Amino acid sequence: MILTVTLNAALDITYRVPALVPHASHRVTEVTERPGGKGLNVARVLAAIGHDVTVTGFAGGDTGRTLHERLRHEPRVTDALVPVEGATRRTLAIVDAATGDTTQLNEPGPTVSPAEWSAFRESYEESLREGAAAVALCGSLPPGVPVNAYAALVRAARAARVPVLLDTSGEALRRGLAARPDIIKPNADELAELTGSHEPAQAIRDARRRGAHAVVASLGAKGLRAVTPEGTWQAAPPRMVRGNPTGAGDSAVAGLLSGLVEELAWPERLARAVALSAATVAAPVAGEFVPATYEDLLTRVAVTGEVSAA
Repeated sequence: MILTVTLNAALDITYRVPALVPHASHRVTEVTERPGGKGLNVARVLAAIGHDVTVTGFAGGDTGRTLHERLRHEPRVTDALVPVEGATRRTLAIVDAATGDTTQLNEPGPTVSPAEWSAFRESYEESLREGAAAVALCGSLPPGVPVNAYAALVRAARAARVPVLLDTSGEALRRGLAARPDIIKPNADELAELTGSHEPAQAIRDARRRGAHAVVASLGAKGLRAVTPEGTWQAAPPRMVRGNPTGAGDSAVAGLLSGLVEELAWPERLARAVALSAATVAAPVAGEFVPATYEDLLTRVAVTGEVSAA
């Protein structure tokens, strides 16, 4: 079982419109609703490629009840979300059919009390003890959760000897990094904010010096660059895939985490992560990917690099 943590879970709502025009009324041509937030997107992709997943985080209010109901119908996904008094947030994605561009509106999330945070910590540590093969800590922190939350969760995973991947940003990433996660997966902007360097290779080296065992950086259309104890690699898709990029990074996390659990070599993990990420761009909503696109790209992802000297 793989455990994914989404402290700021959401109900993702996607609107498709013929063309998004500021200050105008729009006729929505299609609406989709599904459990969302980075860790839930990761879980859905992991389940689709054959892994059993437990999802945890917070859920509350009418939106939280909808989230629980939707998760009941997700195959291979076990719902372990912890109740809170506040209402789970909604995120609204507006997809412009004419351009393929997406406009995202994200609510802040419920305010979590100290007692609710303590209850989550107990549930999380129990899930680690119940045999998690790996854990992904994903996304933003809701109001009320301490800024060092991910650092505490990384330490708990390491104490339980469960490999942990951290995918967040800002101060939460900075604090979490000090706890020495096994993998972090920032994008170029998050790396620059963390290290002050806009040169990806330098920023990745700086991030590793700050505590990460391995850094896998998302470089947009250029794919992924990984610096690990085993070596350094770059993985790039064979072609540009147009569509909705929302959730592409989450699919990359699913590729990396599944590869870790399956004990794949780093080049194979990166090829899977890039192929899943690109196939997600081709899908209409986050947390899904187009299987035919994934299969087509998987064997053609270009992975270059070298193994570290022993």
